[in-house]
Amino acid sequence: MIHGIEHTAIATADPAALAQWYVDALGFTVNYRGSTAVFVKAPNGSMIEFIPAEGERGPNTMKSPGLRHLAIAVDDFEAQYARLRQLGVNFIGEPMESKGNKVVFFTDPEGNILHLLQRAVPLP
Repeated sequence: MIHGIEHTAIATADPAALAQWYVDALGFTVNYRGSTAVFVKAPNGSMIEFIPAEGERGPNTMKSPGLRHLAIAVDDFEAQYARLRQLGVNFIGEPMESKGNKVVFFTDPEGNILHLLQRAVPLP
């Protein structure tokens, strides 16, 4: 039986440093440190693995092939947006609201695209 996605991985020049940014900026906790990889866990149990990158980074736009963004679920959009602004996070645009859903896109220190998301009604 397939249970779902346990984690996703982000390749980075410095796994420990990028993992620490997710801890400091987004409230994740480090739950595993291997010899080269670091796993962080969000309060809801979802995880990201940071692994050593090889080679050069290609173009990273919202529509380039591959994984495009990670959605970070929040229950107080305005407070989290304000906190990330105070931390100097690089926002790609302004917050948007549609049908009660609030979203704003931003990047981590290496240019990976994320967004804050507060849904008025969870998806089924």
